[in-house]
Amino acid sequence: MRMLEKDEEEGDIQVSWQDQENINTFSKYNAKLQDLEEAYESKKTEKEYLDDLAMELELADEDEPVKYRIGEAFVSLSLEAAQERISKSQEELDQEIEGLKSQMDEAVEKMDGLKKILYARFGNAINLEKD
Repeated sequence: MRMLEKDEEEGDIQVSWQDQENINTFSKYNAKLQDLEEAYESKKTEKEYLDDLAMELELADEDEPVKYRIGEAFVSLSLEAAQERISKSQEELDQEIEGLKSQMDEAVEKMDGLKKILYARFGNAINLEKD
């Protein structure tokens, strides 16, 4: 058992309206960050699949048509057309991934600012870390 420090012995800390707003804002950014991380991992996995597909098409025979999936259907395309579509998809995914990274960085930056404010106000009485 550990002994309570002086500021822990006092018990209840008054939470002002502004403190509650900061806590709510932190919570919103935390939820947004989790959603962005999931989307980022999904896009990253999709990019890896496209990279693997591009490598496989490098080994394909140029004379045979390639079955390319568009929506729910497969369409026969020339090897060159399929490679162009995959390259375009890779570029689009790269842009989406970069956009997600910047949004994640922005959310983390704002959360760090709120952490400083909230920890300065509440000390050990509040836990803002992921476990």
